[in-house]
This record gives sequence, C-alpha cells and structure tokens, in this order.
Amino acid sequence: MATPPFIVSAEAINLIAEISALLERHNIALEGEHDLMLRKANRIKTIHSSLAIEGNTLSENEVRDIINGKQVVAPIRQIQEVKNAIRVYDIYSQLNPFSEKDLLKAHCIMMEALANDAGRYHSGGVGVFGENGLVHMAPPPLRVPELMGDLFAWLKKSKDHLLIRSCVFHYEFEFIHPFSDGNGRTGRLWQSLILGRMNPLFEHLPVENMVHANQQEYYSAIALSNSEGQSGPFIDFMLKEIMKALQRSIKEEVPNKAPNKVPNKSELSILRLLSENPRLTRAELAVKTGLTDSGVKKIIANLKACGWIERLGSNKSGHWTVKYIFL
Repeated sequence: MATPPFIVSAEAINLIAEISALLERHNIALEGEHDLMLRKANRIKTIHSSLAIEGNTLSENEVRDIINGKQVVAPIRQIQEVKNAIRVYDIYSQLNPFSEKDLLKAHCIMMEALANDAGRYHSGGVGVFGENGLVHMAPPPLRVPELMGDLFAWLKKSKDHLLIRSCVFHYEFEFIHPFSDGNGRTGRLWQSLILGRMNPLFEHLPVENMVHANQQEYYSAIALSNSEGQSGPFIDFMLKEIMKALQRSIKEEVPNKAPNKVPNKSELSILRLLSENPRLTRAELAVKTGLTDSGVKKIIANLKACGWIERLGSNKSGHWTVKYIFL
C-alpha cells in the first residue's frame, strides 16, 4: 500500500483537537418539518456552490426551480449539470466513500450527457489550465487505475485521523485528476462523504460550500502543496475551513420549528438576493430591489432582529449569512 506524501503540522494537530471539541459540543436538534426544509435548503446551496466553482452561472433560485421541476431559461449544459448533481445528491447516503466502484458510479451520474467517458478514468492527456497556461499535468492515463487503487487502499487501511485522510484524499484525487472532466466537483463531494463517516453533521456542512466561499485560498493551498511535493499546506487550509464552518454553525441558533413570522415581499426579495450573493452592499440591494437606501436599511434591521440573517466580518470586507431560507 503506497502512502501519499504529507506532513501533519503542529497547527493541524491543534485544529484536529479543536474540531473534535466543537463536534462534541455541536448537536443540531433537527426533526420534523424544519429538518426537511433545512436539508432541502442545504442541498440547494451545496449544488449551487459546487457547480459555481466550475463556472456554472445559474443562481440559487434557478437551482431551486430546477429541483422543484420548474422551467428555467439557461444554457442546456448548465441545466444538465444541475440535474445530474441532484441525482447524485439524492443517493448521497447510499454512497460508500471507501469504495472506488461507488466513486465511478457517482462520476457517471454527475457527468451523464456532459462527458463521453462518464464513469471511466480518462484515456488521454489531462491538464489543469489557468490564465497563464498549464498549471498541472495529470499523470499519464496508464498509471491512473493503479494510483486510484493505491489511494483507496490507503484511505481504507490508514490509521491516520479521518480528518487528515479526508484532506489527503481530496488533494491526491485532484493531483491524479483521474477523469477527463468533473474532477473538482467529484473530489469535493468525496471529502464530504468521508467526513460524513466521522460525523453525520457534515451533511449539513459540506466541503462544497467551504470551498466556494474561499476559492482563491483553496487553489493557493493546492499550488503550495504541489510546489512542496506533499499535501501538508492543503491539510492546514481545509482543517481551518472545517473549524470555521463548525464555529459559524454553533453560533447559529437552529429553531425547533419554522418561525411564525413570514417575510413580506421586500424582505423575501432581499433574503433571496443575499443567499445568492452574501457580499451585496446596501446600495447594491437598493438598485436590485428598486427600494430606497433607507428602506433597505430598515429591512436589513428587521431581518437581523428576526434572526434570519447575520453579518460576519467588518462592514467593508465582511458578508451576510442567511440563516433561514423561505422556499
């Protein structure tokens, strides 16, 4: 069994301890109707985040409409990407993260009608390209089955903490780049699945959302790991994002039932806009809604008072978190 090269830093050890402590404290009491609504809202965000990273321009509302069977006017490929992702996440609980066969099955569904070799490892040269040309050349196709087999063997047999294994698998998967297309969305899905084996809470805190909120740092961590020849920097980055996601989730008080108050039309419009783009300013919201600046300010105050939104970070560089989605 080949062991992927990685160094577990002192910072990573501390982060594992902090994440473990947070998981012990974190107990989301989800049940009944609210549980179903939150799961659906999370699924919409997850699908939107994962595909947005890959350049899909559909909004959360459009993803929601497709899930609900409504007609959406958009490029056929982008709609197909959403439909495929819906099918994959519908069988999320049935996928075994330690099974190479299940990974191929998930990729087959994810890339149906999008890639001619969906569900099969690539048979030609594959590279990752950036603005300045080739960033990473994947191993030759003849080596891919062996490399993936070794990676899954290590994932199943390694005694390293599952947090570490999930990060190393994610990085090594992207380095091998086993498919002609769909590597990013498949790799992020698979780390979420691995984490889910440690704690089912991670179905509500998917890796896809963490990466979407920090895309540049994500790619920088991969690049730094590539240059060092080991995945330590990527491990540190992902563990920090997992810890921050848990900390944010703990701060959010999850209601036992849907709130009695229902947002009016203007409030609902702003909630949806912020769910699609958490960094919208008050002035931008005013332009998009046709409301006055003072009107938006008043609505924002009401939404905060109801506990439906929360401001994270400074007024200049922070962003909004929508804590409750009204479908």
